[in-house]
Amino acid sequence: MSEIENRVMELEIKNAHQEDTIEQLNQIIIKHQALIDSLKRSMEQLQDKVSTLQESNSKEGPEPPPPHY
Repeated sequence: MSEIENRVMELEIKNAHQEDTIEQLNQIIIKHQALIDSLKRSMEQLQDKVSTLQESNSKEGPEPPPPHY
């Protein structure tokens, strides 16, 4: 094979490896985004629970001191 053919073949091989790497990185990004979305939902649920608890505590008034005071 000529030098040009060798160079083209090397470029095609490099291109194939780069495409594979890009696809792998894309799959990782997709998984990370799904995890981020799940964590956001969990955080929102926890914030709602904390807000609910704070509201119920504020309606009941201050908690009396423990008996040993």
